[in-house]
Amino acid sequence: MTTEYNRPLPRPQNTELTRPYWEAAKRHELIIPRCTKCDHLFFYPRSECPRCFSTDLEWAKVSGGARLHSFTIVRQPVNPAFLDDVPYVYALVQLNEGPRLISNVVQCEIEDVKVDMPLTVYFDDVTPEWTLVKFKPAD
Repeated sequence: MTTEYNRPLPRPQNTELTRPYWEAAKRHELIIPRCTKCDHLFFYPRSECPRCFSTDLEWAKVSGGARLHSFTIVRQPVNPAFLDDVPYVYALVQLNEGPRLISNVVQCEIEDVKVDMPLTVYFDDVTPEWTLVKFKPAD
């Protein structure tokens, strides 16, 4: 864990809706919403299923396995707080269970990053209160 994290932290728009996701990340578990009516897994968290519009939702633990769907290399961060981190990989990751989410690919050389590469979840404990969900190459 980083002893002094001086970058912006996530600011969820709806903290009640996303709280289970962030609490699971602190426990090093990856969970995403699942509709109990149509069994659809989806991400980002929202109050109703994007497929059938049911509000009967639960949180489902997923494997953490994924593939890199798309990415870009950030060389000039928008926020100067991330200047020391460049270059870094800003990625669209597709979970083995289907949903896609935005994250970072870490613990590899930039030139080794390829579309469709297998990934696994990596939990970055940036502060005692915040754990960020990132991905690294699968072993």
